[in-house]
Formats: sequence, structure tokens, C-alpha cells
Amino acid sequence: PALAAPLLAYLALLLRWNGTYNLTAVRDPREMVTRHLLDSLAMVAHVEGLATLADLGTGPGLPGIPLAIALPELRVTLVESNGKKARFLREAVRQLKLSNAEVAESRIEALDRPGAFDAITARALATLPDILSVGGHLPKADGGRLLAMKGIHQVDEIAALPAGWRLVAVTPMTVPGLDAERHLVVIERA
Repeated sequence: PALAAPLLAYLALLLRWNGTYNLTAVRDPREMVTRHLLDSLAMVAHVEGLATLADLGTGPGLPGIPLAIALPELRVTLVESNGKKARFLREAVRQLKLSNAEVAESRIEALDRPGAFDAITARALATLPDILSVGGHLPKADGGRLLAMKGIHQVDEIAALPAGWRLVAVTPMTVPGLDAERHLVVIERA
């Protein structure tokens, strides 16, 4: 219940800005609750206990902003190169008073923070090898992880992981109201 107000405030802000800035193709508020909020919050149990997380190619802040709301002890860096999306993110962080979130308006590969994060995450960004190609410098050297939200089980992408990375787990996820496969793929530095 304590999360409802800030999550709904974020959703209202997203709806308002989406009309002008086209931040997401999902327009229906009910669908946004399922596809954006609940889908992002499905990661909470896998992110709890981390100190720092970089959300790569976050777009309108997904999953980073819902995770920052749900886990105030987690420091979330929202990495987005698109200027209009970064403006929205800065306004969302300000209006929602998310002292644990910051916006890095940067291309992922240009973000100069090697080893600064316990984990990186990406949702609908690219293949696992491509995510690691552009963002693999960001997780810490000892146990740094990629937590990637995927649809179907990505056997081919996992087989193509670059040297120095290993699969830890592929966890099926249940998102209330979403009739589609979801998996959290956890990759760790070898």
C-alpha cells in the first residue's frame, strides 16, 4: 500500500509526458500498470540486497524508477542517451523525490564508471551479448551481474555470451495480468 501512491504518481507523470514526448507505445493506463509497473516490480526480489544498479537504456525509467520506489536503499542510475527521455527522467526523479535515483544522459558505452555497480539491468534493449558489449564495463569486477528481463528463454543468446561471463540462472517470472512468457536471466562475471 505504501508503494501505491508514488507508483501511481509516476504512472500519471508518464501518461502526461507520453502525449507529447512519445515515451512508450503503451497508451492505456491499465496496460501500463501491467506491462510497465508490475513487470518492473517482478525484479524486486532479485535486486534486494544490492547497493547499486545501473538501468541501461532505461527509456522512460523502466525498470529503474519502479525499483527505486520499491527499494529506497538501492542507488539507481538511469542511463539514457535520448535527450527528451532524459528530460522526462530528471523531472520524474525530481517530482517523485527519488533521492536514491540519478539520471546519466549518456550512451551506455560512453558512461565512464567502470566497476561502479553491483549489477546492470536492461529491459527490451538488445541481445545479452550486445548488452555486455556496451555495458559490461559497468558491473564490479568481483561478482558484478547483468539482470536482464527477457521474454522467451534465450538459449542462443546465452550460448553466445562473451568470454569472462557465465550464466547464473534463468528464472521464469510471473507478472500479474500479463499473458506472456517472462524470464530473468542472471549473468555474472566469471
